[in-house]
Amino acid sequence: MRAREWSLLVLLSILWGGSFFFAKVALAELGPFTIVFFRVALAALALNIVASAIGASLWRAGTPWRQLLVMGALNNALPFSLIFWGQTTITSGLASILNATTPLFTAVVAHIFTRDERMTVRKLVGVLAGLAGVAILIGPDLGGSLWGQIACLAAALSYAFAGIYGRRFKALGVQPLQAAAGQLTASAILILPIMLLVEPAWTAPSAVTWGAVASLALLSTALAYVIYFRILAAAGATNLLLVTFLIPVTAILLGAAFLGERLELRQFAGMGLIGLGLAAIDGRIAARLRAAK
Repeated sequence: MRAREWSLLVLLSILWGGSFFFAKVALAELGPFTIVFFRVALAALALNIVASAIGASLWRAGTPWRQLLVMGALNNALPFSLIFWGQTTITSGLASILNATTPLFTAVVAHIFTRDERMTVRKLVGVLAGLAGVAILIGPDLGGSLWGQIACLAAALSYAFAGIYGRRFKALGVQPLQAAAGQLTASAILILPIMLLVEPAWTAPSAVTWGAVASLALLSTALAYVIYFRILAAAGATNLLLVTFLIPVTAILLGAAFLGERLELRQFAGMGLIGLGLAAIDGRIAARLRAAK
């Protein structure tokens, strides 16, 4: 990648790492489903305005809304809800580390449901190392935070299915910006009745909370998706995977600096094993070591 793509990758990791921090701040006054709704609804509004301005509006005949509803559920509504609910019992840094297991789950899901992304020995070693890291990360904790950690792992699994399902939009002729705007619009439609049913009443939050929600929607979602698709077009999906290594760094630093969060030694050890697993799946470090011999 060129310096420009590296810069965008770091910026994307900051935006997505910041989402765990913004969510933790907002959870002080709002329920998880309310935060999810405002995150996807505001982001959908912003991206629909951009899409209409460049002549790529979704509101025309032929838009595959059924597929966008599935994608919205798998890539936004379900994982966002699980992560935000999980963060009611675990730190933002730990949630971000658990979210970094997404490529591990993706390797397994792709092996089962695709023909061109089969499991290799290298990927299997990476998955096993990553799962060992998760086991160390969770440790002997059988208290309330266990379910929060399981929720974040379930969110990572949902992202994995979304990554495989989302490959069909290129064949359907849906542009990347349209796919992003469409799935967020669908997510808002899906999560609205759940929010009204589960969290029907809430007091007006403070300006700090609204700022966190707006940052989640406009920075960590709308802007992040625009950058995501630019990197994807310029550098490809394999290079984009590198963002997974960087997201926990931002989340941990923000949590420590502003929320007083601290990770235990075993959690850093688990993060290290997950990082080794991701490096094995990515394959580039091993390839360069072989080339250097």
